[in-house]
Amino acid sequence: MSLLAHINFAAVIVATISAIAIGSIWFGPRTFFPVWWAAMGRPKDEKPGGENMTVVFAGTFIGQFVQAMAVAIVVAMQADRGNGQLGAFDGLFIGLLVGVGFAAAASLSHRLFAGQSFKVWAIEVGSDVVSLTVMSIIIALWR
Repeated sequence: MSLLAHINFAAVIVATISAIAIGSIWFGPRTFFPVWWAAMGRPKDEKPGGENMTVVFAGTFIGQFVQAMAVAIVVAMQADRGNGQLGAFDGLFIGLLVGVGFAAAASLSHRLFAGQSFKVWAIEVGSDVVSLTVMSIIIALWR
């Protein structure tokens, strides 16, 4: 049976939406956005995202969907190796592994070579790790 046959696409969509919601809260005006924006050296009156916010939000949705699909494949592979049942702890572990081991580790050199601070990296990666962990829990529980 194909690996894609083991993926619950409703869970992938819910996981995608959860990541967008987490990012919206994480980078909200009363949470990390002001600190992140200042750490990037941007003026307070500059608007994020450029001129075409439709492209920004569409790109964000596509990126989160791709991440959710990748997490779903990792979860399905892990479930296939065992008895097929995964719980919240399994999802938590997979999400942290993917978030810290891939997202955080890969983006560190990108941020440093771009001349950005550890603060920028930590804020961005914090959102990624939390999002990937929540995605993994949703997908593991909703198999």
